[in-house]
Amino acid sequence: MNITHSKVQPFPHSPPLHHHTFPFWSKSFPLPRKFTPTPIKKSQSFASVLYKKHTLLSYGCFGINKSRIRCCVSEVEEEQNQNPVVVKRAYPFNEIEPKWQRYWEENRTFRTPDDVDTSKPKYYVLDMFPYPSGAGLHVGHPLGYTATDILARFKRMQGYNVLHPMGWDAFGLPAEQYAIETGTHPKLTTLRNINRFRSQLISLGFSYDWDREISTIEPEYYKWTQWIFLQLVKRGLAFQAEVPVNWCPALGTVLANEEVVDGVSERGGHPVIRKPMRQWMLKITAYADRLLEDLDELDWPESIKEMQRNWIGRSEGAEVEFSVLDSDGKETDTKITVYTTRPDTIFGATYLVVAPEYTLLSSIVSIEQGESVEEYKDISLRKSDLERTELQKEKTGVFSGCYAKNPANGEPIPIWVADYVLGSYGTGAIMAVPAHDARDHEFASKYNIPIKWVVTPNNGSCIESGKAYSGEGIIINSSNMQLGLDINGLSSKDAAYNVIEWAEKSGNGKKKVNYKLRDWLFARQRYWGEPIPVIFLDDSGESIPVHETELPLTLPELDDFTPSGTGEPPLSKAVSWVKTIDPSSGKPATRETNTMPQWAGSCWYYLRFMDPKNSHELVDKAKERYWSPVDIYVGGAEHAVLHLLYARFWHKVLYDIGVVSTKEPFKCVINQGIILGEVQYTACKDTDGNYISADSAVELGEYVQEIIPEERVVKSGEFFVLKDNPNIRLSARAHKMSKSRGNVVNPDDVVSEYGADSLRLYEMFMGPFRDSKTWNTSGIEGVHRFLGRTWRLIVGSPLPHGSFRDGTEVTDEEPTMEQLRTLHKCIAKVTEEIEGTRFNTGISAMMEFINAAYKWDKQPKSIIEAFVLLLSPYAPHMAEELWSRLGHSDSIAYVPFPKADPTYLKESTIVLPVQINGKTRGTIQVEKGCSEEDAFTLASQDEKLSKYLDGKPIKKRIFVPGKILNIILDRQNVKVGAQ
Repeated sequence: MNITHSKVQPFPHSPPLHHHTFPFWSKSFPLPRKFTPTPIKKSQSFASVLYKKHTLLSYGCFGINKSRIRCCVSEVEEEQNQNPVVVKRAYPFNEIEPKWQRYWEENRTFRTPDDVDTSKPKYYVLDMFPYPSGAGLHVGHPLGYTATDILARFKRMQGYNVLHPMGWDAFGLPAEQYAIETGTHPKLTTLRNINRFRSQLISLGFSYDWDREISTIEPEYYKWTQWIFLQLVKRGLAFQAEVPVNWCPALGTVLANEEVVDGVSERGGHPVIRKPMRQWMLKITAYADRLLEDLDELDWPESIKEMQRNWIGRSEGAEVEFSVLDSDGKETDTKITVYTTRPDTIFGATYLVVAPEYTLLSSIVSIEQGESVEEYKDISLRKSDLERTELQKEKTGVFSGCYAKNPANGEPIPIWVADYVLGSYGTGAIMAVPAHDARDHEFASKYNIPIKWVVTPNNGSCIESGKAYSGEGIIINSSNMQLGLDINGLSSKDAAYNVIEWAEKSGNGKKKVNYKLRDWLFARQRYWGEPIPVIFLDDSGESIPVHETELPLTLPELDDFTPSGTGEPPLSKAVSWVKTIDPSSGKPATRETNTMPQWAGSCWYYLRFMDPKNSHELVDKAKERYWSPVDIYVGGAEHAVLHLLYARFWHKVLYDIGVVSTKEPFKCVINQGIILGEVQYTACKDTDGNYISADSAVELGEYVQEIIPEERVVKSGEFFVLKDNPNIRLSARAHKMSKSRGNVVNPDDVVSEYGADSLRLYEMFMGPFRDSKTWNTSGIEGVHRFLGRTWRLIVGSPLPHGSFRDGTEVTDEEPTMEQLRTLHKCIAKVTEEIEGTRFNTGISAMMEFINAAYKWDKQPKSIIEAFVLLLSPYAPHMAEELWSRLGHSDSIAYVPFPKADPTYLKESTIVLPVQINGKTRGTIQVEKGCSEEDAFTLASQDEKLSKYLDGKPIKKRIFVPGKILNIILDRQNVKVGAQ
């Protein structure tokens, strides 16, 4: 039986594999030439076979005959019945988890209907779009996913309409690079990776609405990405410009600044050069003020908001014009306009600096210096913007051979070319004030340029020798009465105002607001991305947007994805697709062959989840009004600037054209901490091979390092030392998980050994959600034991052959006051901690409850049922199974979450200190309002206190209700008795 991808249903109980159909893809997916079923061991349970069947099919082995698998499963069942194998577990997670995952998928338990009851409150909780890499998940990924799943389950149980979807940010360079290396179409690679990711997420019990699953590579999705681009074109927010870009010849594409590290590509380590190219740009700068101002209204971490403020970089200052002088020292018509935030220091400007890519550079370079400037320019343009502006970097430059006139004092000052100034910021030129700017001071000191002090500190303190003073203060050495400018004695603020006023009156400048934020480079020389819906007329080169009715403009089929090496994108090889006709004029035209960057599809996906099947509009207005904005958005801090800034920009454009009803897309953003790999212990050895302490190794100079296994390590005070030689101190460090370090932990392995609920619980129990944490596989055993104790408390101890009885051991008895107080204290704590995303302390509260419950003689059903509901968001598989065993036929997913009764939260007992002859010997637990006699009786029965009282005469008792009980012994009679 031949099965194509579009028809595959991998498992009767798994979510459907959606029809990832591509109009340009005319062939069915190739089937494996040969498939050999994985041998099934006798020790495997029937559930584990089902799990492997589900996983195998979800991984993309689409040619498997399902009837053959059913046959294999039947054979294993028969063999296991004949040869039963006893496998004792803390609880049967290997049977429970596949069972309930099948139930949820069969019943579409977590599906959010298209038409919800809008009178109910909504809760939209979203994970940041994952890129489906070939490596699959490691244990760091489920941290955020588990947190959002707990919140989603919690809110469902509180009666909210919950939207909790998942999809894939699936375009990207890695799949294209793999295609170039192997010849495998990036679509095949991407879909295989998606299937693996989906399978892993399902195995962890996440309550996603898989009916809403979307992928950026689906034409039905990127049709609307292209539609948004056309709206940007209409409003002049998408335009073409000649800009210097990070060109990587080896990858054959333009890279964003963040994709370049130390002059090479982040992926592959290939050299990157700066090269001018005509590129599509998005005018995000038009929204700079709104992006900045609206941050104040957001419930985001202050650190993220500050990062966005710094990236936008709004500053107020002045643009000032400096006239270029000819060889005779006379002013020419050429002027250099500089932007400065410190116009008060203009008299201290002793030189100008222009960027190597400055547009007027050729007109301000002398013949003598021309060759040196060109050589310097070539070297500079190989560096990234980040490298050029790094503060610690030694400043370099070259004299242009020309001078300009300082308009404030009329003095000629040299013009230098230096790469610490960027052509993309401000005007591409600065007035350098070395006395009051650290970079300018370093540069001037290196090249012997004069340094003139024009600001002195307000408090009259001395300026540190050899350093610039960059603060504000009182202006000195700043007067030119001939030009009508005298700012001596003014404060920096007043002086700046006066300089701007003078510049505007004299025609030498004007007030200016500037931004660090640059327009968004929106084109990539890649195949695997959204086609840009624009054509160019062959006769005039005029750009014409594709009509909206022609969307989606789909990718053509290609066999060769290699870069052209000339800057022409791979799409240029699809000649029959590139050459087209303009439908309006009938003229020959050429399609745009650049594609959109990966950021494009992830800028608006949160809107598509609200209405994923709509073929007529991006999102239904009524649905958008109900679900917007996203209530909780969880993801890594690495997306704190660019992704969030780009998404906010697009959202504001969509707000302006009436597509969305809110000014901001994400109400609350949370960054989860990083899970680091297990701690690595390292010992140092000297050149003779002898161990030396890590703290003395640096002083020694020459030493080698050796990784020490954990079993040879012991903690001594604050340090780790060798177990067999405690004098040798070790270094202990946890690193971020990566394949290169070999410290990646696969969640599949953890689920296999401990179960998904244990992994979920451990990731939440490791520490505060927002903090970085270190993975420790042995640490998962603690939460696994907790789940085992919970299971045995309710179900009972295992039978002799390792299995567990059906049903539970709970009773129908009325709970005691103590049990009610214990339960409601737990309810209050768990509720408060989930709402505050303090999941670790919520788990601690449940552990305390289980400890208390083990001391009870009976387990009332009403108490246990309420606890199982508390456990449900954290360990949903176990909770569903226990709920079923407690006699319920429906899923626990929508059962109301318990509410704490304040009556049971009031403490009815107090801890009463007990003194013997004025010295505190212990405490007793007493009821509020306890009498002296009752308190004395409890003290006499206390194991610790009774040894001081047994057989000893009492002289008197001092009792302060609620405060203290002091028992005074008759010392004389005690002494006689002792004799």
